[in-house]
Formats: sequence, structure tokens, C-alpha cells
Amino acid sequence: MKSTIAIVLITCAAVLLFATAHPALAQTFNTQLNVTLLNMLPQATTTDPPGNFHHVQPADFDPGKTYLVQATWLSGIGCPTGASTFMPNAMFTDAACATGDPSDHHNEGLLLVKTGPTNNFAAATAELTNVKGITLTELGYDIRKSGGSGASTLGSHCGAGAPRFDVVTADGIVHFVGCRSPMPIVAASSTDWIRLRWTATELAVAFPPISSTDVVKRIVIVFDEGTDTGTDFFGAAILDNIDVNGTLVGEGSVTAN
Repeated sequence: MKSTIAIVLITCAAVLLFATAHPALAQTFNTQLNVTLLNMLPQATTTDPPGNFHHVQPADFDPGKTYLVQATWLSGIGCPTGASTFMPNAMFTDAACATGDPSDHHNEGLLLVKTGPTNNFAAATAELTNVKGITLTELGYDIRKSGGSGASTLGSHCGAGAPRFDVVTADGIVHFVGCRSPMPIVAASSTDWIRLRWTATELAVAFPPISSTDVVKRIVIVFDEGTDTGTDFFGAAILDNIDVNGTLVGEGSVTAN
């Protein structure tokens, strides 16, 4: 196992040096590195039938033991839908998330963090389970960010590359759907949260495009842009209500180290 990791890390270092020397090929570098990441990341095990999406499993991808990434669900950091407040005794719903996951009873949110340089081969990830065999009409999530469009420097990092969906289709192609590439629909917003959606129209201009007939093999949320990536240089994002074809998942495992 150690020798396999060493070989992969050496390969990634070589790819990084090549990309640095050939900036025009940066997209090729990103694609190669992410395919390597997905191949090394164990798939979530489940006994549920395919197509019954109801779980998002976070994991730290950190083969070099850098301890610079974190992925976990945590109570109290999600987008509140019908949350109770104390003094005054009232219900509170954020304008960005009038609907949410009915299974979320503790206002959970998905924390994704990468500290330090983006070129560190490590990522905060979250596997969407029971999506194998489906076709996509919609992807999305709520992201804790101000500004209404995702362009603001206030709040979570929302870049072209992270947080993103890595969608692997049955033909083995990895498709990338980043927070701002392709540009999503802002379905709702407040001063604290933005609800982003990629419908069939937006998915059709993903890299590479995702068609209505592409069969899904795997979907992983990846956060691998560190604190050296602007315009916010924040290196962290809080997500909630992960959306696959209109089904929302807003709670899950606490996996923090």
C-alpha cells in the first residue's frame, strides 16, 4: 500500500511540474490530478438500492498525512429551515432555504476545509451514495455565503474549481461541476446563504458536458482549493441540502479528526 501511494505521489508531482512549465495545459493537469484522486478514494459501501439517494459521506483525502484538510457534518452550522430559537421562543427559517432535508433535526451543515497551498495533493471530500444508475436533471447545494451570486469575498469559498461535483458516468468520463463553472442558477439567497442549482441546461455546458442520457456511476463533492486561491483566500466552505434531482440531504456523519 505504501509503495502504491508513493508511486501516485511521485506521478502527481511530475504532473504538477509539467503543468507549471506549461501553463496552457493547466486544465489537463487538473483533470489528471482529479482522476488520480477519485481512483484512490474508496467508494462508500451501502446495501441500499441504487437511485435511493439519502446520504452524503464526508472523508478526508490526505495520503501524505498533511493534516491540512477536513470534511465533516456538524450540528448548528447549516441553513436553518424551521429552526427553534430560545428567548424569543420562535421559529426561524433563512430565506435561502425555505425547504430542506426533513431528516435534519440539528441544523447540520457540511464543513469542507483545505488549509495551505492548493497544490498539496489533499482534499476534503463527500461521497453521494445510491446514485449509481441514475441520470441527472439537477444538482445543487446551499452554500453559506453573502452577496447573492457567489462572487462576494464574504463567506465560503466559491470558485470555478471548488467546491465542485465530480460526476463519473458509466463510460468512465469524469465531469466537473464547480461552484462557479458552469455558472449556476441562484434559486434563492439571503445575507447568509445562497441556494445554487445546475439544471439540465447548466449541466450541458459542464466540463465535459453532462447529457440527459448519461448514466451516473459515482458523484463526489471535492474541495481542494486552499488558502492561496482567491478572490477570498479562505480555503473553506459550509454546504447544506445537497441536491440530486430534487432530493435534498442536509445531515450525515460526524467524521472530524
